[in-house]
Amino acid sequence: MTDRLENMALVMPGLLLLGLAFILPVLQMLVLSVSGPDGFTLEHFTRFLSDSYYLGILWRTVRLSALITLITALIGFPLAYIMAKSGPRLRLWLTLIVILPLMTSVVIRTFGWIVLLGRSGMIPSMLRDLGLVGRSFSIIQTESAIVIGMVQVLLPFMTLSVLGVVMSIDGRLEEAARTMGCSFMKTIRTVVLPLSLPGIVAGGLLVFTLSASSFVTPSLLGGSRIQVLAGSIYNAVTQTLEWEFAAAQAVILFVGVALVLVPYLSVAGRRNG
Repeated sequence: MTDRLENMALVMPGLLLLGLAFILPVLQMLVLSVSGPDGFTLEHFTRFLSDSYYLGILWRTVRLSALITLITALIGFPLAYIMAKSGPRLRLWLTLIVILPLMTSVVIRTFGWIVLLGRSGMIPSMLRDLGLVGRSFSIIQTESAIVIGMVQVLLPFMTLSVLGVVMSIDGRLEEAARTMGCSFMKTIRTVVLPLSLPGIVAGGLLVFTLSASSFVTPSLLGGSRIQVLAGSIYNAVTQTLEWEFAAAQAVILFVGVALVLVPYLSVAGRRNG
């Protein structure tokens, strides 16, 4: 009984902070989303779900988030494996390189991509000089620009999540697979990748949720023409002053992310305990 009370005393400050900083605002948002002049109403949800424009924004948000998660996994897993197999000194420098972008403001990084991807930027100019694109080609204010910028922003979360798991894998398992005749790629596919799946799942959850709720990078790289749900919520709050509709969009974003993540967690949980 005493141990239980001590554990509760240790947990209570964290639970109180979680309740004040997360649960209470979410509950207020839920109440606001169903509030109207005459009390309870689902008008804001009906407006969103019956308008093809907002449904398109929701689909774009989920689609781009899934694509960003896939690309970060394809890049982050090999990078994490190389870091895990490197010596301590090289691993330290690689880790610093990976986390260095996190030490810079996301606004500054995004403006850097605007300079690189704009019509007169280095990347479009290089492609034009090679004759691969037309003179009016520009990557900025496209979905491709959003994906490029978000992958660069979120890659450290995937890489570091996978790195911690890969470093805990016993190297003798790979040696045994190679001794039994497996090639390097088959060893990666049959031994390392399945054992790394918990880290990939954790990194995928972080990347997907952060990209789905991201506002700054999609707004600056995609512009007003390519809206994501976070940008639509921002416009409803600051421009049209429709706070109830903005709360309804936030609830839909929350539920949409949950509907994607729950099966993801369920499958990963069954496969990895």
